[in-house]
Amino acid sequence: MLTVLSPVLAVLAAASNALGSVMQRRAATSVPQSDRLRIGLMWDLLRTPVWLLGIGGVVLSAVLQGAALAGGALAVVQPLFMLELPIALLVASIVFRRPVPRGYWPPVARVGGGLCLALFAAAPTGGTLEVPPSRWWAVVTCCLVAIAVLCGVAVRLPRGPSRAACMGLAAAVAYSLTAALMKFSTTALDRQGVSTFFTAWQTYTFAALGICALFLLENAMQSGPLVASQPALTLGDALVSLALGVGLYGERLRGGWWLGLQVVGLTLVAEGLVRLSHRRLEAAP
Repeated sequence: MLTVLSPVLAVLAAASNALGSVMQRRAATSVPQSDRLRIGLMWDLLRTPVWLLGIGGVVLSAVLQGAALAGGALAVVQPLFMLELPIALLVASIVFRRPVPRGYWPPVARVGGGLCLALFAAAPTGGTLEVPPSRWWAVVTCCLVAIAVLCGVAVRLPRGPSRAACMGLAAAVAYSLTAALMKFSTTALDRQGVSTFFTAWQTYTFAALGICALFLLENAMQSGPLVASQPALTLGDALVSLALGVGLYGERLRGGWWLGLQVVGLTLVAEGLVRLSHRRLEAAP
């Protein structure tokens, strides 16, 4: 039953995260700006009620995401988070009492249609929790190195699209790895109980990495235009999660000529996300 509900829970998680994103975006633009990674940014945000409301949405999203991952494939659950951007734009229109931007629905149709096409063509199946420790450490190390390199490149760039894209991609890798770790822990909780959940190193690692991912996201929002950071974050999360689902958990995707349809679907999603990011940037307070 949980496997059947996993896509529904993933969409609800994306909607909750969209609400949190709208609140965080508003808060991030109301605190002092900086050209460097600033630890004090988190302290400023903690004193902002709007940001705390956004964090509530993020926490609820994490709970729903954990439930979805406990019974569903990583390669299915995480790509569904690409729906966050169109939902966020609609939520922003309602929360801030602004009309839905002109031209909103065509790119939404591209994102939704492209996502459905890509997931249908990929048809992720299989997967196991029996992951060798060596594979775990190889994956974690590679992801952490990628995050460090992207952050290192970003801090050397001036505020603008390139810096925002690098920071958004770093946050995407962090969120993808967090989801991969969370999948192990929540599935272990579902199958083996609370004791296994609290004794698994993955539980504490995903909690710590989730905080790191949030920090990277906040800095990505301040690094440059949303049209650069959001597609990098959204598409990066989906693609890295697909790779982790296959490489870590042994989930299988359809190959052959189905790969062409997957590329077409992801291209539609990317084009729609870029256009929606422009719309969301225009609508930002």
